[in-house]
Amino acid sequence: MISEVSPYSSPDLTVFYDGSCPLCRREIAFYRRRDTSGRIRWTDVSTCSSEALPEGLSCGDALARFHVQRSDGALISGAGAFAELWLNTPGFRWVGCMARLTVIQWVLNHAYSIFLGWRPALQRLLS
Repeated sequence: MISEVSPYSSPDLTVFYDGSCPLCRREIAFYRRRDTSGRIRWTDVSTCSSEALPEGLSCGDALARFHVQRSDGALISGAGAFAELWLNTPGFRWVGCMARLTVIQWVLNHAYSIFLGWRPALQRLLS
């Protein structure tokens, strides 16, 4: 399990991602390079340990769907989680603001659900 943030500060956002998924690793690497302030904690849940997860998030759920936890403790999944990540990523804040709009959130949630159906095939292609 990889979890990185300065031990002297609390993260603004904790990202839970499947490090065993080649597609997920590439996407997270993209965002990690942009986290120049180091305010995001990146937690690989591929070797899931329930004690490393926040209350309300199971290993199965963490592996099946993208989740983040804000500094206020709110746990968010799916398209909403991406909106939170974008809000906390330099250069993507405007995308995060747009993604929070109700109609955009609805479209993104449906698109994400479709993507999840295709994810296993995409993983096999990238392996």
